[in-house]
Amino acid sequence: MSKKVLFINQEIEPYVPVSEMSELGKTLPQVMQEHGYEIRTFMPKWGTINERRGQLHEVIRLSGMNLIIDDTDHPLIIKVASIPVSRIQVYFIDNDDYFQKRKMEEDEQGEEYADNGERAIFFARGVLETVKKLRWTPDIIVCQGWMAAVVPFYVKTAYHEEPSFANAKVVTSLFNKQLKKDLGTNFKQCVAFREATPELLAGYNDDFNFIELGKLAIDYSDGIVEAGTEVNSTLMEYAKGKGLPIMNYPGSENYKEAYQQFYESILGE
Repeated sequence: MSKKVLFINQEIEPYVPVSEMSELGKTLPQVMQEHGYEIRTFMPKWGTINERRGQLHEVIRLSGMNLIIDDTDHPLIIKVASIPVSRIQVYFIDNDDYFQKRKMEEDEQGEEYADNGERAIFFARGVLETVKKLRWTPDIIVCQGWMAAVVPFYVKTAYHEEPSFANAKVVTSLFNKQLKKDLGTNFKQCVAFREATPELLAGYNDDFNFIELGKLAIDYSDGIVEAGTEVNSTLMEYAKGKGLPIMNYPGSENYKEAYQQFYESILGE
């Protein structure tokens, strides 16, 4: 049976502008599919994405669930589209409060959104709940960007007994792009869900920022990728200190094989 790879991406080209992150978001699922892996790909439905041009449509059978974050109900909307040429299917996590009419990490004035932490929490839970509904069991979960940084924590705590995730390995890709502002003092409270308790976050600073979010992702991952030339050195040193398998930046040329080999090493193949 072919192995299954779940890509949880912050950015995928052509739905967002070309960047190192969005290029990998598009390319790596295609690489793994071409090598015989079964894949699923998710990203946030940023408000800047043109639904008509991207041919997004809502998947009614997957939508309609409410996710409670900080005692507030947030309806989960799932949309889907296929990347032109490769025909890779992308699932989009949407919500009126967190994504509709809103850009990525910053507003029109260049100010980072105060609820970026909550947005990452909603995205993580939205993806994992949708994968459960799809009755799909990934062997490896690849998390890309700060937006996916809560996923490893949830996979290894709140969802660790779910059949879809019980045996999944998690790889976190660290990029150059980072948040500047704190995620707020209520992040630990908002992230609470099932066995993902605030007590597990006692060792992290109360003011959750980009570094704390990165450490959280690293602590619950099985492997780390240095996905750029200027990845935060504090996080890279932290990952090394954990003794995790690390794939150093492979360059921008022959990187596809490096990624495939690293994923396979994490799977023990």
